[in-house]
Amino acid sequence: MIYTVTMNPSVDYIMHVRNFSAGTIMRSECVSYHCGGKGINVSAILNELGFPSRALGFTAGIVGRVIEDRLSAKGISSDFVHLESGESRINVKIRSELETDINASGPDISEKDVDKLLQKLRQAVSGDIIVLSGSVPKCLGDNIYSDIMRELYDRNVRFVVDAQDKLLYNSIRYRPFLIKPNNEELSQIFGRYAETDEQIVSQAEELQRLGAENVLVSRGSRGALLLTHGGEVYTAKAAVGKAVNTVGAGDSMVAGFIAGYLSSGSFETALRTGSAAGGATAFSEGLADRENILKLFSIIDCDKIKG
Repeated sequence: MIYTVTMNPSVDYIMHVRNFSAGTIMRSECVSYHCGGKGINVSAILNELGFPSRALGFTAGIVGRVIEDRLSAKGISSDFVHLESGESRINVKIRSELETDINASGPDISEKDVDKLLQKLRQAVSGDIIVLSGSVPKCLGDNIYSDIMRELYDRNVRFVVDAQDKLLYNSIRYRPFLIKPNNEELSQIFGRYAETDEQIVSQAEELQRLGAENVLVSRGSRGALLLTHGGEVYTAKAAVGKAVNTVGAGDSMVAGFIAGYLSSGSFETALRTGSAAGGATAFSEGLADRENILKLFSIIDCDKIKG
């Protein structure tokens, strides 16, 4: 089983406005909404690729029920902890010549609520995958992912971590199967920006020495680089197309990587699938569908440059 964890899920309300101008009354040309949160995005792409998962995390109030209902309608299993008070987030996304996002704060989460989440995660058995991704409410602190990994470490589950700064760094000691920083997140950890493949590999090797097994570095238009636990290095070129949506592209890459690896046992296939899923989402108004992911998979260039 694959479990995804979204600490602060949301409903993202997207409004398309021509010539948006702050301080005026405007009308949207069209609107849409979908469930947001990095773990939820991972579950959605896994579902597209035929891999069931169970979405976990915290929901609250009416908005929380909407999130769960929407996931159920898409055939995505969920088992959220229901908070006793507050509301899950509604984020407003304004799409015009420039993108403007207004992200709400989430409800408070108590230690008792965290314990309930841990009880649900203890369903995981050896070989299962737990995806910990995205930011967390301030009330949880920078050790929440590492705390979860410590509690479940002896169960021999495979952790995938996609987070920033201390959330990511603190988790590495518990030997995650995969971490997915981007270039900017690497620079946050090391205090310097890696420009070349050699510099990225050097930083990824340092993360391996700290505990990470496999390191996938997303580089936007420059594609992606993967350092495996066996010391192999693969690069994949970015898919060619018009980017219309960057939200969820990194989550799609994580989901595609997991699906590609589980289906083949090949890191090269995993990297190609992840790159295809990330590109397909970037070229879509929302998250990618299976057809477009497979279309890009057939044309993604992937090279083994070491090992």
